[in-house]
Amino acid sequence: MDVSGADYARDLPLTDHNGQPRHLQDFRGKVVIVFFGYTQCPDVCPTSMQELAEAKQLLGADGERLQGIFVTVDPERDTPEVLKAYMANFDPSFLALRGTPEQLAAVAKDFKLYYKKVEGKTASSYTMDHSAGSYLYDPQGRLRVYHRYGSGAQALAEDARTLLQGS
Repeated sequence: MDVSGADYARDLPLTDHNGQPRHLQDFRGKVVIVFFGYTQCPDVCPTSMQELAEAKQLLGADGERLQGIFVTVDPERDTPEVLKAYMANFDPSFLALRGTPEQLAAVAKDFKLYYKKVEGKTASSYTMDHSAGSYLYDPQGRLRVYHRYGSGAQALAEDARTLLQGS
């Protein structure tokens, strides 16, 4: 879905899994694909991250100009160490971002993102309901495309290629 000119999802003022503060402007010159999720997600999150890794591969040499970003909606369990290991499952260049519950709430509001903790049988067995789309930014840092969950790696790669060619 083309969202060019959208007045939301303007920044990600969070910290990456290496402890470095990040902003979208840090990735100028690259297509940035942002996905919100959590590492204990049983299906949607690993599927989306795998599609992102496949899209990067489909881009060939241009894949180096794609930055995958995973933002956790579960900072309680998703420590920097857990996030670093999770990213290694997909692509070593991908970054995971996290923040305090307050920072996450502010970012979620700016991204028009839904997320909610769903209690489990034990205190640590909860799940997280959340929006499951990806946000694509062009190399100038402008939000351009929203991909619904399940669009597939090929569609993601095609949109990334189009954004790279337009830069």
